[in-house]
Amino acid sequence: MIEADDLRFFAAIAAAPSLAAAARALDVSPPAVTQRLRSLEARLGVKLVDRGGRRLALTGEGELLAKRGRDIVGALDALNDTLLERRGEVAGDLRIVAPFGFGRRFVAPLAAQFREAHPRLRLDLTLVDRLSHAPPESWDIAIHIGAPNVAAHLAMRRLAPNARLLCAAPDYLARAGTPARPADLRNHACIALRENDEDVTMWHFSARQAGTTERIRIAPTLSTNDGEVAKAWAVAGQGLIVRSEWDVTEDLESERLVRILGDYDLPPAPVVALMGTERAARSARSRRFLDALAASLRTPPWRISTASPQTAP
Repeated sequence: MIEADDLRFFAAIAAAPSLAAAARALDVSPPAVTQRLRSLEARLGVKLVDRGGRRLALTGEGELLAKRGRDIVGALDALNDTLLERRGEVAGDLRIVAPFGFGRRFVAPLAAQFREAHPRLRLDLTLVDRLSHAPPESWDIAIHIGAPNVAAHLAMRRLAPNARLLCAAPDYLARAGTPARPADLRNHACIALRENDEDVTMWHFSARQAGTTERIRIAPTLSTNDGEVAKAWAVAGQGLIVRSEWDVTEDLESERLVRILGDYDLPPAPVVALMGTERAARSARSRRFLDALAASLRTPPWRISTASPQTAP
């Protein structure tokens, strides 16, 4: 006989590359996962996992159990969601992924407030540097900055506008000069931020008045996958950086950074939310969390207070 907890347990194994990774996802020790898996196999009388290779592989019976188990657990969760929603209650599990910097600053505080308002909710927030590192089956909501490079069938909700700005520290500009046009960037130290699986060394500029576009291939003197590191380098005068306005607004207002080429626009990077599954898109806890997040971003906190940002010519 198999129970719902067994199906959830095996779903975690099926989604993991190894039993050790499954143990981390389940927050138990690897020996506990191995022991429970053996017990499940003994009870069912079939082998579910082939442990002979370097990576975890499901047997035919394991594939069947994983697929049918997902359907059964999904149906049970959907029924539970419907009953909770009819009572006007937000409860159950809500799994959210978000970028490191934006997640720390804007998602984490709201997540804590939302959980406090709904004591029966279990909320898990995972911060990632690339959305592609978190497959859709591992989350209910993903917060993303920019155009997402994910499956087109996922439901998406736009939460807030966000521009990308070219910036540098005043002491760097005093030392190296201020670029007057995008082509001048080839003669400057540029900092590249590796994120979102984008071509980070190709910078796109649109001349606001002329309506023309330019693409500049930079040769970065510094590169990193961490936005805080990249911005710290720029503030320290190490070069020019393209960064989201949500992250540099305070630095521009305090003049730690100066906006460069203010007559040009870079491709925007709106804040969007993605739904990992159709059930997640329908669930009351997902909808109400996104409503709360959208309300907190309705007037984007990072919009620069002055009519026009400080800009170097």
